[in-house]
Amino acid sequence: MASKDTPLKWLLPSVKPTLVMFIICMPALCSTSNLTCSEPNQPALLHALTPVFNLSAIRPVQNITTCTKISMFFTLYGILGVDEKSQLLMTYIWLHYWWENEFARWDPAQCGSSKISLPRSKMWLPDIVINEFMDENSAPPVPYVYLHSDGLIHDAHPVRIVSSCNLDIYTFPFDIQNCSLTFNSYIHYIRDIKIILGISAEVITGRSKDVMTTMGEWELLDITSPNKTYTEDGYYVDTLVFHIRVKRRATLYVVNLLLPSCFLITVDLFSFLLPPQSVDRSSFKMTLILGYTVFLLIMNDLLPITGNTIPLINVFFSLCLALMVASLLETVLITNLLCGSADFSPVPHWIRVFVLQILGFLVCMPQKTKEPRDSGMDTVAAKSKTDDGSPEVKRMAVQDKALQELRSLSKDLQAIRVQVEQQVKGSKSSEEWKQVGFIIDRLLFVLYILFVSVSFIAIIIIWASSFGQ
Repeated sequence: MASKDTPLKWLLPSVKPTLVMFIICMPALCSTSNLTCSEPNQPALLHALTPVFNLSAIRPVQNITTCTKISMFFTLYGILGVDEKSQLLMTYIWLHYWWENEFARWDPAQCGSSKISLPRSKMWLPDIVINEFMDENSAPPVPYVYLHSDGLIHDAHPVRIVSSCNLDIYTFPFDIQNCSLTFNSYIHYIRDIKIILGISAEVITGRSKDVMTTMGEWELLDITSPNKTYTEDGYYVDTLVFHIRVKRRATLYVVNLLLPSCFLITVDLFSFLLPPQSVDRSSFKMTLILGYTVFLLIMNDLLPITGNTIPLINVFFSLCLALMVASLLETVLITNLLCGSADFSPVPHWIRVFVLQILGFLVCMPQKTKEPRDSGMDTVAAKSKTDDGSPEVKRMAVQDKALQELRSLSKDLQAIRVQVEQQVKGSKSSEEWKQVGFIIDRLLFVLYILFVSVSFIAIIIIWASSFGQ
């Protein structure tokens, strides 16, 4: 008995490794051939796929060095909105993945079906993620995938994407945003998983525009995907990048923001036609400033909250408000010059040269010519001097009291003349200050016309160019 048991004891240790290797390699050996179905129906096919379900934890390749190619594309179904403050783009897409399972192949004639829908938990799924994802996917889950007889698996499900995007709102509301969606495996290198584009980016753009139902204030321009370059080193993660270009619909902002602002500026422009010395002009401008401030407060929700740069529209509104305030201050200055110029000192020489001559020439308001003096007063004074120095008058003054009265009257006339000359000098200074006020008023009026004209032309050009894109 001992001699018979000894060979068995030596045989079992040598058989055990062989049996273990056979058990490990048996699924792979079985997978090299197509699955066999007992009957041409789906229950028999599902039963034949049981060994495949047991291999769902590993990448479905017979040779571990084989790369799994994931073919993918998506359809942009809706642009839900853009959050300028958080720099986020919210979209809704239909995502499609295709890859091959080398363990699951069968004859459609034998099994009675060329494809079958299976629970997602039964199959191996690629760990494809979107790098720009910033929130949880709230789209409804799809519990099934399609498995075809040649081993291809089709996984399709909707995704609500809240992705980060570097927004450029400098040209708001005529801005165009370029946001990226980067698909890549989270843990597998390119030697394990390679992501390829299933259909061209032009087809994706066309399909997206055909099925898109909601865009809100945004319009899809195009979807592009740059060509990828591969390197010799396989220790990096393969990525597939899509660039989504969207354009803001500017009509709402032009009608509700830009046009009312231009109208208020135009009304303030025509307020320069009111008499400067009138009190109604200053009160009218104060009312316009108050109305413009209330308008900006009401429309504040339509303006972008933050961004990398200050939008041009904010600069435009600030300039409009600054011009209104400047016109009010100018009105106060002009009113002061016109009403109190008689008490002012004479106009300095540099103001007379810079304002009355240079600026007056630029705004087509030349300086008033000097009025000729009244020669009658000079004639009377000359005659009085002549008569005063005549010896005949001296002799007649002693004799005639009437001539003495005339002499006293001549002295009174000379005193009146001195007072009149002082008044003429004061009126001349007052007229110069008034002329300075009118020139400043005309200058600001010209600046207003230029600003309003340039603003209207720029808005029309930018608006027309946005429609052409």
